[in-house]
Amino acid sequence: MKAAVLRSFGRPLEIEERADPVLGEGDILVKLTACGVCHTDLHAVRGDWPLKPRLPLIPGHEGTGSVVAVGPGVSAWRVGDRVGVPWLHSACGSCRHCRRGWGNLCAYQKCTGYSVDGAFAGLVRARADFVVGLPEGLGMVEAAPLMCAGLTTFKGLREMDVEEGEWAAVFGAGGLGHIGIQYALAMGLRVAAVDIAPSRLELARELGAELTIDASAEDPVRRVQRELGGVQGVLMTAVSSTAFRQGLGMLDRHGTMVVLALPPGEFQVPVLDLVLGRKTVRGSIVGTPEDLAEALEVAVRKGVRPRCREEPLEAVNEVLGELEAGTIDGRVVLRVD
Repeated sequence: MKAAVLRSFGRPLEIEERADPVLGEGDILVKLTACGVCHTDLHAVRGDWPLKPRLPLIPGHEGTGSVVAVGPGVSAWRVGDRVGVPWLHSACGSCRHCRRGWGNLCAYQKCTGYSVDGAFAGLVRARADFVVGLPEGLGMVEAAPLMCAGLTTFKGLREMDVEEGEWAAVFGAGGLGHIGIQYALAMGLRVAAVDIAPSRLELARELGAELTIDASAEDPVRRVQRELGGVQGVLMTAVSSTAFRQGLGMLDRHGTMVVLALPPGEFQVPVLDLVLGRKTVRGSIVGTPEDLAEALEVAVRKGVRPRCREEPLEAVNEVLGELEAGTIDGRVVLRVD
């Protein structure tokens, strides 16, 4: 099979021929059509995080395709089924988090395109219990970014505990944020979008954000507190410690900021404001297969669709360069079929 392979951190991926994956108990083989490119792929390629992947590695964790083979013990999937291959490759199933339905917090989890080979390839080996079926009405390309960006924002909004009709601010209207805006609207929330790029703010308005704020031209905290009296929830997708401070400052009392982005370093929390306002700062990391199935169902029913640009697998290094430069609006999806 053809694959984009990482052989050295910080170096371009190499397009090469690799042996087809070998299936074990509980595995399925997926012939991929598309794979979205995520900022986490960039972290993997650069070796940014303390726990680094073992090389050589095939990155990619927003894969969509069709089942072409099933391993021993698999009865839930048949050849020809359309499936999505997400970040969570597997979890132990027996720790306290797994037992409580939080396999995405399992300390023994394996991650597609990070701890096991991923979907920047013609074929990928996946665990039958962790892939999800693609519903009718959702194409392979538009479904790909929902495997991570869609799931992450959907789960984050659910973690926000904001009620229908209340305000949620989405910080960053890019790859994650523009999908988060759509999911927030699908949940009946009113949306304020904050960014520093005019093109992304224009996209936010097109998608239905009632209030858009250019944080490079005005203070978003002052604007939101003056016009709305604060928001009940903040979805933080911007990789900026300044944005973190602003997001917290925009919250109304009893509000929750859900953090999805991973900027370097730390940010200071004003403890007095946090305590007196009964505010919450909460991290949220992707989700379970059950969360993903629900996110896809909502996407079909409510018309949530990522804005995608298609590129061939051979363009992966150029796409990662654009991602690092911050010049991509929406998502890029690699066609790997």
